[in-house]
Amino acid sequence: MTAPALFAAALLGAGTALLLGELPWFGRRSLPARLRPYAPPTTAGLAATRPASATGAVLGPLVRDLGDRLGRLGGRGPQLEARLLRAGSDLDPARFRLRQLTSAIAACGAGAAAALALRPGALPSLILVVGAPVLAVLADEQALDRRARSRIRRIQLELPVVAEQLGVLTAAGYSLPAAITRIGRRGRGTVAADLADIGRRIRHGLDERQALLEWQDHLDLPAVRRLVSVLCLHRDTADVGRLISEEARAIRAESHRELLESIERRAQLVWIPVTVATLVPGLVFLAVPFVAAIREVTGGP
Repeated sequence: MTAPALFAAALLGAGTALLLGELPWFGRRSLPARLRPYAPPTTAGLAATRPASATGAVLGPLVRDLGDRLGRLGGRGPQLEARLLRAGSDLDPARFRLRQLTSAIAACGAGAAAALALRPGALPSLILVVGAPVLAVLADEQALDRRARSRIRRIQLELPVVAEQLGVLTAAGYSLPAAITRIGRRGRGTVAADLADIGRRIRHGLDERQALLEWQDHLDLPAVRRLVSVLCLHRDTADVGRLISEEARAIRAESHRELLESIERRAQLVWIPVTVATLVPGLVFLAVPFVAAIREVTGGP
């Protein structure tokens, strides 16, 4: 076996080993690792993160720093931790970067094996070996951004209903922590899951104002910021239920306005093929007499 084939086999084996190490059924988790999600949170994150393995503890910080630098070069705006929280992922940045490294190594090994099998030439082989890991990393980045956008969209659609429920419960005599806990336990949406995490953190001793502010900072949505600013007034006013209901109506009106804008944009897009289908034949018909007139003026055939 040649040296490139050995190198490709080594890369493929390393990538396969790292991929299998990430699967939960490949290695049995210890009892502290299984109980850690149910322990009181010690970080500012809303989602409980899985414990890092030995490989992740060693390579995680290095891979995270390298990935952050490449992300800044690629023009990524928000930090990776904020993007993971918006996507609702249970991975921390180090584990996510380690998974990207695993995918890149496996893709590099597969590209090298394909280059050795097909022998397309020096330049196509280099493109296969270098392009495959780059595409694997970019695919993970795009998937994370797509999940974050989808989750933010679901939150925007569910927020008016949840805000109205909070207003009704607080007007009926519930305290704000009790209302948050009730909606978190009975709800099934994305916002209800976030409120369940907030209620869990409040029961573990965190102040409800701090928990709501952390949720607001993680999502970074104007509607959430306005709702949290109203919820934080529950200790300063006795009529917070009415204020929450008014804010819920404002959020619903804003969602309705965004829906109308989306409908108008889609209605305008319908006219693009109609315009093209109308203008192209007209331009063809106009070109025929124009060319004929140019020939008469220039005396051409």
